[in-house]
Amino acid sequence: MTDLSSDLHWAPGWQIREAIMTRRVSATEVATRFIERIEALDRGLHAFFTLSADVALGQARAIDRRIDRGEPVGALAGVPVSIKDQFWTKGIRTTSGSHIYADHVPEEDSLHVARVKAADGLIIGKTATPEFGTFWRTAGRVAPECVNPWDSRRTSGGSSGGAAASVAAGFGPLALGSDSGGSIRLPSAMCGVLGVLPSNGRVPNHGSFGSTLFLSRVGPISRDVRDAGTLLQLLARPSVDDPLCRLDEPPDYLSGLDDGIAGLRLGWWEDQSISGQVDAAVITAIKKAACGLSSLGANFVDDAVTFDTQGVDEAWRVLDFVDRYAELGESLYTDPLARRKLTPYARERFAWAKRVSGAEYSRAVRRRAEFIRSFEAAFRSCDLVLSPTLGFTAPVIESVGPTQRIPTLVAYTLAVNLAGFAAASIPCGFVGGMPIGLQVIAPPNQEALVLRAARAFEQAWPWVERKPAI
Repeated sequence: MTDLSSDLHWAPGWQIREAIMTRRVSATEVATRFIERIEALDRGLHAFFTLSADVALGQARAIDRRIDRGEPVGALAGVPVSIKDQFWTKGIRTTSGSHIYADHVPEEDSLHVARVKAADGLIIGKTATPEFGTFWRTAGRVAPECVNPWDSRRTSGGSSGGAAASVAAGFGPLALGSDSGGSIRLPSAMCGVLGVLPSNGRVPNHGSFGSTLFLSRVGPISRDVRDAGTLLQLLARPSVDDPLCRLDEPPDYLSGLDDGIAGLRLGWWEDQSISGQVDAAVITAIKKAACGLSSLGANFVDDAVTFDTQGVDEAWRVLDFVDRYAELGESLYTDPLARRKLTPYARERFAWAKRVSGAEYSRAVRRRAEFIRSFEAAFRSCDLVLSPTLGFTAPVIESVGPTQRIPTLVAYTLAVNLAGFAAASIPCGFVGGMPIGLQVIAPPNQEALVLRAARAFEQAWPWVERKPAI
């Protein structure tokens, strides 16, 4: 058990809950300690748009009273959980990183926030996101750019950059993020934490700004695999509010967490078409980490995994940009007053989506279907496919433009969203003092297998021992 008296902010959520249940610490003390840490240290990171101190303390006091009376409490009782600011939070400002919604306070919770509250998780605050989650840096007009806890000159990634930075900085053990092309996994890799992408439809979508039909997923970011599995278990139940979600109950993500990976067939995917645009030292380090899994009893297949990615970036771009435009962008872009308030990158994206034809959208849907078949073929000989999460460390902010899109950045993540598969970015080391991430990919509805692999890696090579000096 972590020494909670001195190291509370680095303890996993499940340990915090155990300490609260055994009265070693109160939920109110937990909330107070995390609020104080965020107030003291986040002014240099900008991981949070809004700190919901009063809400978290009110929840904590109610949990303490229920425990004192011997009443049951939820799976996250007293555990601080940060919420990406794209998700609605009743009574708490929700901006989605947009100046247009700078003072917006929803009258209802998103489905995901409601489930966190039902499990007695403490809503500690709203983490930073680029406008409507449409950029790979967490920069916009609501607050200063969220920077990387390991090096403030560098980006924290996007669009769940605030979520990943908050976990990496010890501002809370769990964060709720979203991902349509890498927005959970890329910030997690850049900030040295675990980010889980559920497969398409496994977690319902309801109650957020800027989701898409085929690509958007909601998942946990954490430092601990068990914490991630606990939150995913709550999120993954079906809901009538999302007509596209799976209707079957999710498997038990925690019962087999320690079963190991002995006998699993692993494939290695390395996109040779971008070899000149990535850092060879990063790829080598990630591959070395991946190969270490063979020492845990897993077996690598003889042939490297390859995917036909021709036209995949364009198909993803059409589906993502147009769906966001249809859901939200059209009403804003066609309003001259609102359009002037948009960030340059959001305005540019909506303008591009407006010009896409129905025929182009239809071709993108077909290319997605073809690509799903190619992904399925690779898993006939593999249980899991491993790859880099991205081929370089977090870029220095001043080295990239304010609207610049970098296809190489999302080369390994975007394809998984398009195929609808499950994945996670696992912290697997450092290059030049910056974190790097190993991506583990599994077929749809095999999130338990992804978590098992992450847990095996976590036990063999613990990643929480190094912490950023903030």
